[in-house]
Amino acid sequence: MKKIKDKARKLMKGYCMVCRICDGIACAGNVPGMGGIGTGQSFISNIKALSSYKFKMKVIHDINDPDTGICLFGKKLDFPVFASPIGGVSFNMGADISEKEYIKAVLEGCHEKGIMGCTGDGVPEIIHESAFWAIKKINGNGIPFIKPWEDKELFIKIKQAIESGASIIGMDIDAAGLITLKLMGKPVSPKSKIKLKEIINNTSAKFILKGIMTPADAKQAVDAGADGIVVSNHGGRVLDHTPGAAEVLPEIAKAVKGQITVLVDGGIRSGSDILKMLALGADAVMIGRPFAIAAVGGLKDGVKKYIDQLKTELIQAMILTGCNNLQAVDRSILIPRNMGDN
Repeated sequence: MKKIKDKARKLMKGYCMVCRICDGIACAGNVPGMGGIGTGQSFISNIKALSSYKFKMKVIHDINDPDTGICLFGKKLDFPVFASPIGGVSFNMGADISEKEYIKAVLEGCHEKGIMGCTGDGVPEIIHESAFWAIKKINGNGIPFIKPWEDKELFIKIKQAIESGASIIGMDIDAAGLITLKLMGKPVSPKSKIKLKEIINNTSAKFILKGIMTPADAKQAVDAGADGIVVSNHGGRVLDHTPGAAEVLPEIAKAVKGQITVLVDGGIRSGSDILKMLALGADAVMIGRPFAIAAVGGLKDGVKKYIDQLKTELIQAMILTGCNNLQAVDRSILIPRNMGDN
């Protein structure tokens, strides 16, 4: 992984510094690029919120081979991780690889390691065109995320996503405030619960809403008929000064757990971070920037090596907290925080 990161650092110069700790401080305001919007506080909050939780280490037991498998959205996963939807290699990563090479590396690496990768959307069209092409190449085993476009653009892309073979589709609804897309002639907009019902009822795929940060929105997603939500502030890239995902996850999970699949995205870097998010109420996690760095620095092999690292770290953390399987993971493995933790 060190060699992969060193190569990515050279290729992503000016777009991402590939810091030893990816915490959003050095790249604050670097959008386009891999940073957080404005002051970068939303990106930084993701890291701080997650790091504020500590484990209760438990070592007197007979658990030495935890089961990390899970079934979500009708898909069996080797462990509960998805690669987040990130696109725009030329203006976000600056790498000397094409959009097709990049997304192919992410999706194929995930597929070969028994998890799933997601794809992004945006302007220019090469982003979603490459996404659908790559999903088709692996027989639909990827999740395309589509921005909350106005009707014509939205339904065309949903149709193209289905034609790629995807059985799960996502919408990063928190992109509704990206005014730059409107200036490019591709307007996005918020969606009411009634509108979401119409969208969901007109697709044969399972539907995930990404960008949920309150219990109220989570409940509306349930009412609209979504199959899953992603608790996420879009990696801190759409609205400055939001809380971190780990900060709001427990309350959201408490409100809708068992009614809808709860995913979370934001600040997850290691297997220990995955376990923390599961303990806070998530069914699975999404990881963004580290997958992008692994793909730029090592293409498919880089992605696979990062996945191996994540799984090894998760198993180690499960052993050292006494968790035999994912069903055994709950809030009891965490030490309550001093402030605001019930």
